[in-house]
Amino acid sequence: MRINKFLALCGVASRRKVEQHILNGEIKVNGKVVVDLSTDINIKKDKVLFNGNEVSLPNKYVYYKFNKPKGYICSAKDEKNRKTIYDLVKVPERVFSIGRLDYNSEGLLLLTNDGDFANKLMHPSNHVEKEYIVTVEGVMTEGELAVLRAGVVENGIRMPSAKVELLGVKDKISKMSVIIDEGQNRQIRRMFEAIGKNVVLLKRVSIGGLKLGGLDRGKYRPLTEKELYSIFEVRK
Repeated sequence: MRINKFLALCGVASRRKVEQHILNGEIKVNGKVVVDLSTDINIKKDKVLFNGNEVSLPNKYVYYKFNKPKGYICSAKDEKNRKTIYDLVKVPERVFSIGRLDYNSEGLLLLTNDGDFANKLMHPSNHVEKEYIVTVEGVMTEGELAVLRAGVVENGIRMPSAKVELLGVKDKISKMSVIIDEGQNRQIRRMFEAIGKNVVLLKRVSIGGLKLGGLDRGKYRPLTEKELYSIFEVRK
């Protein structure tokens, strides 16, 4: 089994993130640092370490729904010593987040130890829709909304189109529903920065068929059977 697939199945991270861990020299196989992505692993004989800790295939896969508050990052550790979501999430399994929300964003995150599931769910080719409630300073014009829907141009490159609905304007603050299906790095914030709008609040409220509703900030719980079904249907 290829090392990147093995590490993803062990719940270290999604396959894309695992590859970065390998290239960074964070993986050892039988005592030696491995940086070759084509390395094969004998799951019965080889001893694999990630940052000094042995990893192995889980006995079962778990899936959690988490309402991330602002002021936390999605990494397990931070060079700036900021709080991480793992200060709030205390589960017996080694889990990672599927996709990310930046430090100042909040809302729905999925946590799992199933790297194959994460890779399929987040791969751009699957076009899994994610909905955000975005609050910005100023009154949005129809022209600005049209630009967001068509895809804003950033540094000469057109970003993906989005579904945008203006929900209301109060005291020169606009609130919108924004739905995207690719999830580039900081995509929502970059979209609004490109048209000169400052984001006041960014909250993810759904991923595919899974809704955030009913979960307080900082809380998490296992997905129900119905929720799991909706997500597994999305990734097919």
